[in-house]
Amino acid sequence: MYRNSLFLIFFSLMIVSCNTTGNKLMVDVYETSASGNKLTKVSGFTPEKNSSIIRLDPHQKFQKITGFGGSFTEASASLLNRLSKDKRDTVIQAYFSEKGANYSLTRTHMNSCDFSLSQYSYSPVEDDIHLEHFTIKEDQEDLIPMIKDALKVSKDGFKIIASPWTAAPWMKDNNAWVGGKLLPKYYDTWALFFSKYINAYKKEGIDIWGFTVENEPLGNNSNWESMHFSPDEMTNFVQNHLGPKLEKDTHQVKILGFDQNREDLKEWVDSMYQIEASSNYFDGTAIHWYASTYEVYAKELLYAHNKAPSKYLIQTEACIDSQIPVWKDDAWYWRKEATDWGFDWAQEKDKHLHPKYAPVNRYARDIIGCLNNWVDGWVDWNMVLDTQGGPNWFKNWCIAPVIVDPKKDEVYFTPLYYTMAHFSKYIRPDATVIGLENSDIELKVTAAENTDGSIAVVVFNEGTTQKSFKLSLGENESTITISAQAIQTILINTI
Repeated sequence: MYRNSLFLIFFSLMIVSCNTTGNKLMVDVYETSASGNKLTKVSGFTPEKNSSIIRLDPHQKFQKITGFGGSFTEASASLLNRLSKDKRDTVIQAYFSEKGANYSLTRTHMNSCDFSLSQYSYSPVEDDIHLEHFTIKEDQEDLIPMIKDALKVSKDGFKIIASPWTAAPWMKDNNAWVGGKLLPKYYDTWALFFSKYINAYKKEGIDIWGFTVENEPLGNNSNWESMHFSPDEMTNFVQNHLGPKLEKDTHQVKILGFDQNREDLKEWVDSMYQIEASSNYFDGTAIHWYASTYEVYAKELLYAHNKAPSKYLIQTEACIDSQIPVWKDDAWYWRKEATDWGFDWAQEKDKHLHPKYAPVNRYARDIIGCLNNWVDGWVDWNMVLDTQGGPNWFKNWCIAPVIVDPKKDEVYFTPLYYTMAHFSKYIRPDATVIGLENSDIELKVTAAENTDGSIAVVVFNEGTTQKSFKLSLGENESTITISAQAIQTILINTI
């Protein structure tokens, strides 16, 4: 009888213990912070009074993720070719290996762009309407080797979006690299250009996943390579020339329209998706972030999604522009000292959209805001730049997540690299953004469920004080502390 009583007590204690463990949400937490963490695994959190609550709802499902990543540019590729093999491999591994950021969605330019070393076209011969002299030789020294090296270390591979900044001057009404419009008599030639590009890159062992029709069709204040389209002009080109040509040549690639700032989305998606004949050729819409350093343009993103719920909505370009990189000073990337083009150039009525800002804050807030407003892919601009913010022919300086000094063979991974990795490494292609409730409006939060059942929750605290929150999934919860000025990815294995 005594032994039976002991057994019952022991059994009861086991049940209590199991139930206690079962209510504990098991998580792995990775943090990057102004205090020095760099995608560092953290644990041992002490519960605090008045912790806020983040409640996950996997039953509430939104868009599927296409991917996260950066852009292959001639500027980045040429810099890698000037580094030692060891340092070059370090950068490639950091971006594309499973141990690194594991980028899954990328972009590159067709013909030259502002982050090229010179101005060039794959169709250099005037009036070559059949593009018999088409050549990608300009890409074979720097750009293509970088892409091939990335493919070698990427276990799952990655998607490539290709974008033209301009056609060759001879195809345009102003016969210039900058500004002007594509002459209608060359619409079919320009459509052929895209088809030839696919074939040329395929011969190099590189598959192109998709195109944007034109980078920044509204122009760039006549600074560097550009070619203008109105919404209806682009729709006409895709519906009657580009789409049919790619279809005829049996190219299975995605066509993304627009490819400029979110504030102008409505006019473009209204044109792209107005009738079935055009909508069938557009696979989605591409957007940039330069209209504001803090505004996500949620209303415009929702409008674009509702206009075409089954289509892609991909951020194809973002960078800290008009700014020379700060070398090996992590703290600077967390301070509100950076400026962008709008700080000096914007009209008076728009200047409030471009205050001084902290680079990390801008990246973290924007990516989270995009994911919470139907965006399914997010692509950074140059992966690598030098200490001047180049090289490029226009001297249009920017910042990249990785800065290098080829003369000294040095590499600097800025806090922006780790910020990008919080998303790209843990939110994988085909993950689904899920619902959540967040009781602390000062914390920016998003969450996605991966195809393996794991859930990645990204939390950003831009405030100057540490915060504590309870993360809840069903009946299970865990208390987590996030440092001041920090971004966390919380990985939940639900299996």
